[in-house]
Amino acid sequence: MNERNRYARPESEGRCHCTELRKGVATNLAALRYGARAERPEDDAACDTGGIGRSEPTTVGALADALVMDAGGLAHTLKPLTREKLVTIAVDPQDRRNRLISLTPLGRSKLRKSDALWEAAQRSFEAAFGATESEDLRVVMQFLAANDFTETFETALASTGR
Repeated sequence: MNERNRYARPESEGRCHCTELRKGVATNLAALRYGARAERPEDDAACDTGGIGRSEPTTVGALADALVMDAGGLAHTLKPLTREKLVTIAVDPQDRRNRLISLTPLGRSKLRKSDALWEAAQRSFEAAFGATESEDLRVVMQFLAANDFTETFETALASTGR
C-alpha cells in the first residue's frame, strides 16, 4: 500500500480534498526548499519578517490576518524573532490592547538578505513547476483562503443538513 494513502478510507483514496490539503506534503517540501536557500538556519527565520517590513508598524491581528494564521500562532512565531532582536513589540498608544510589531535595523538587514534568497528560491520553484502552473497555484490557494470560499462552503454544507 502506498504510504501516503495508508490511513485514507478506501472509498476516498485520492479524492478527499481535506486530506490532501491537511497532509501539506507539498507545502512542507516547498517551504523546506525555500528555507534551504538560507546560508545559516537563523537567516531562514528572517523570511518571517517580510510581512512585518512591508506593513510596519503593524498589529499582531493585522499581521496574522495577512499571513492567514491565528494570532496565537503568530505570537509564538514572533518569539524567536524578538529574541534575535529582529523585531520589536510595543504597546499601541492609540489602543493599549494592541501590540505594534516593527523591524529593528538588524531585522531590516536580515530582510534584505532574505529577499535575495527568496528571489532565487522563487525563480527555482517556477523553473521546476512552470510559470503558468505557479500562477495557477497562487490563484487557487488565495481562493481557498478567501472569505467568499468559506461562506460558500459553509452554506453548501448547511444545505446538506450537517
